[in-house]
Parts: sequence; C-alpha cells; structure tokens
Amino acid sequence: MTDTPATPSGAVFSVPLPRTIGRVNWRGLWELYMKEVRRFWKVIVQTVAAPVITSLMFLLVMVFAFGRANVMVGGYHFAEFLVPGLVIMTMIQNAFANTSSSILVAKVQGNIVDVLMPPLSALELTIAWIMGGATRGVIVGITCVAVMGLFVELHFHNIWLILFHGLAGSLFMSAMGVIGAIWADKFDHMAAVTNFVVTPLTFLSGTFYTIDRLPEWAQFIAHYNPFFYNIDGFRYGFLGQQPSQPLLGVVVLTALNLALFVLTYQMIKRGYKLKA
Repeated sequence: MTDTPATPSGAVFSVPLPRTIGRVNWRGLWELYMKEVRRFWKVIVQTVAAPVITSLMFLLVMVFAFGRANVMVGGYHFAEFLVPGLVIMTMIQNAFANTSSSILVAKVQGNIVDVLMPPLSALELTIAWIMGGATRGVIVGITCVAVMGLFVELHFHNIWLILFHGLAGSLFMSAMGVIGAIWADKFDHMAAVTNFVVTPLTFLSGTFYTIDRLPEWAQFIAHYNPFFYNIDGFRYGFLGQQPSQPLLGVVVLTALNLALFVLTYQMIKRGYKLKA
C-alpha cells in the first residue's frame, strides 16, 4: 500500500511506506544465512573438495602406507573403523573454518558494519552465522561419506545417532568459530586458536584410535574432551561400538551447544569487539 499525495500542479506520485519487519526479520535472517552459504559455495573446490581429498589421503596413508589394511579394531577392519572419525573430524573443522574466516575477514577489512547496520537482532545474527557454518560442515560430511564409500565398506548401525552427532558437532564448532573470530583481533590470534585448541583436541579425541589404548591418566583426560563424545558417538552410529554411553554423548553435546549458543548471542548482543 502507498500514499498518493498530489503536488501543487495536480500531479500524483506514489510514496512507498516503510516495510514492516515484525518481531523476527525472517527475510534478513535468510539472506544472511544464504550469504554465508554462497560465500563457501562459490569456491567449492577449496571449501568442500579439498577437505574431502585431504581426508581421503589420511585414509590411504594410515591404512596402506602404515600396513594396517588387515588390522582389526573392535571386529572391524581398521579402514572401516577409521572412516567415521575422519568424516566427523573434517566436518567440525570445516564448520569452524567457515564462521571464523567469514567474521574475522569482515572485521579486518572493516566491512563487518555492513552486517551490523541492517535491522538484524543479535539472535538473528547468531542463528544465521552458526547455521551457515554448520551447513558447510554437513555438506563436507555427506561428500566425505560418498567418496570414502567407494574405497571402504560402510556400516550404518544407527542412522539417528549419525545425523545427531554430525549436526550437533557442526553446530558447536560453528559457534566456536564465531566466538573465536569475535575475540580475535588479527589472523595470528585465530591461527593460535586453530593450532593450539581445535587441532590438538580433535587429534587427541580418538579419531585414529580407541582411547583404551591410552594410559589411564590420558583416558581420564579424554573423557573431559567434548570432541571425544562427538567422534565417539558418531562412530557408534556407524559401527555400534564405543567406549562411552551413547546417551551421555547426546547430553554432553546438547548442553555444550546450548552453552555456546548463549555465549555467542551475548557477545553479539553486547557488541564485544564488533562495535567501536
């Protein structure tokens, strides 16, 4: 609907009324989410194909170069045991990379204001950013499973646990990426988070081995590593065997996602290192 005031000469022109957004800016939320998706989709060779190829190289080196093709782990060939760990590790690392790089680059280049100025609430920004990173993680995971299925026989013990841990892991690492990028002032800060937090925790969580092979003190520490529950539960969805209880992993990841979501929302709402 528009008003149609008349000029002194009698001509009539239309004046558009302001758009009514409502309590939730669904259009803005969707556009920001799609911006994050298009951002990695335009360079899909770098953001999707490259991680999948890297995971495949891990598989080939760990299984064949190290002579473990005939090694059995929990009643499965080592390659069948390894695939779920590689898939979820690749998923969560790429979910983290998507949000951390997107926000940090915008901060460094000074165009973060283009996202903060539109009528988007802190909640809408939080949801769009986190879902954008999780989408990349899920797409990478699906591609990994499809490619590795050409080389290794895959087993599907509980599809619901696979879906839950794949999505929950991508969400919590996407939120971690947002938090890290907001905190970081330069790329060196982000590299420190990746090299000294994300990579060690993923590699020391049972991706390439079962934790019962570790010393008791190391097993004790592993049970306080949230990545362990993510990788362990995801592998259970494929193979039906894991050291921990499936329900415990669901509880841990649900609580972790809620805590990180609230923290991300509060940081954005307060404009922490986002607003001058």
